[in-house]
Amino acid sequence: MTTIKPIMARHHEYCDRLFADAEQAANQQDWNACRQLLQHFAEAMEAHFQAEEEELFPAFERVTGTQAGPTEVMRQEHLQIRQLIASLADAAAAASDVDFFGVGDTLVVFMEQHNRKEEGILYPMCDDRIGDSEQLIKRLQLFVGA
Repeated sequence: MTTIKPIMARHHEYCDRLFADAEQAANQQDWNACRQLLQHFAEAMEAHFQAEEEELFPAFERVTGTQAGPTEVMRQEHLQIRQLIASLADAAAAASDVDFFGVGDTLVVFMEQHNRKEEGILYPMCDDRIGDSEQLIKRLQLFVGA
């Protein structure tokens, strides 16, 4: 049986690789490539957030009866990550390696912490509590391409 955690964790890894590619381009001062790669990263992250915010979190909230728990924390962190990605895009547009790598370092640490919470706590809780999640998994896969 397919579960939620491996699908979403694989997409975390995919997003991490996209960001690493953008960082590599910035490191080489190839700002055109960096901007393109960063756009791919931003789109993948947004697809991931939408999968969670539109499908996974509401399903979890329905079965647990709460919206003030871990899903609310994750939504707030998504907002912060979106803001960091916007700042990265600004830095790439300005071809500012100092700003790009400063924001990038913050983003990496924040995403690592965020992903650990989701993979270590929230996704296993979802797998445990949502129960028959075959339809939910199919909908998540539409967002994240897994």
